[in-house]
Amino acid sequence: MFLLGHIAAILMGLSLGLIGGGGSILTVPILVYFFNQDPLAATTNSLFIVGVTALVGALINFKKGYVDLKTGFVFALPSFLGIFVTRHYVLPFLPETIFKISEFSMTKSLLVMFAFSILMIWASKAMILSSRSYTPASDTGNSNLQNTKINIFGILNKGFLVGCTTGFVGAGGGFLIIPSLVIMLKIPIRKAIGTSLTIIAINSLFGFWISPLIGKSTDWRLLFSVSFLGVIGLFVGQIYSSRVPENFLKKGFGFFVLGVGSLMLIDQLT
Repeated sequence: MFLLGHIAAILMGLSLGLIGGGGSILTVPILVYFFNQDPLAATTNSLFIVGVTALVGALINFKKGYVDLKTGFVFALPSFLGIFVTRHYVLPFLPETIFKISEFSMTKSLLVMFAFSILMIWASKAMILSSRSYTPASDTGNSNLQNTKINIFGILNKGFLVGCTTGFVGAGGGFLIIPSLVIMLKIPIRKAIGTSLTIIAINSLFGFWISPLIGKSTDWRLLFSVSFLGVIGLFVGQIYSSRVPENFLKKGFGFFVLGVGSLMLIDQLT
């Protein structure tokens, strides 16, 4: 299982490199099922792994001119608020046993995993539908942030939602960010991927930094080894991202996430 977990880490990085998201959706299950980590600890450790991997991808895309810093800034500010509120007020406020019916107990860890599996299934639907719901703009186009003032509040709301998602389940929210950038701001898909990686990196590392769960029990060796393999997968994904059709990537990954999320949901319910 230890070996399979590290192989899966490469797939996580591959996803970030190919479509600019989806890596965090894989990281939490990897830590829970392959490395036997507690779900709450896994959501914190996932933030470090995804943050480091996405940061490398963001730097690569920045050198290529595929990062829209202005749009990333608009997304990041409300995201910070969502992360802070969730990590310092929502999660600590929840009791260890939320409710109990007969012999069934809804614990905090079970709630996180249940919410994560539902999120995966919802995200898979978004990815599958987005593969045929829009046509990406040309990669030579520019951001329309200043020309899309009517959607600025929608972007701020999405940023806050992404932050809450990052804080609660340790997911970077690329599946929310990319459709927002492409559909609402008409940003070319390659630039949307680079901008998404930048936002994911900032959000994830910020969420890890302010997490109250960081302590002496953190397995830094595991975090660095998984992050290293994630970066390798990201480099491979970056190489092939321009060779594989975007719609094919999103649809294929969407069905993969649907399968994993469904198995996780069944596991939690049983």
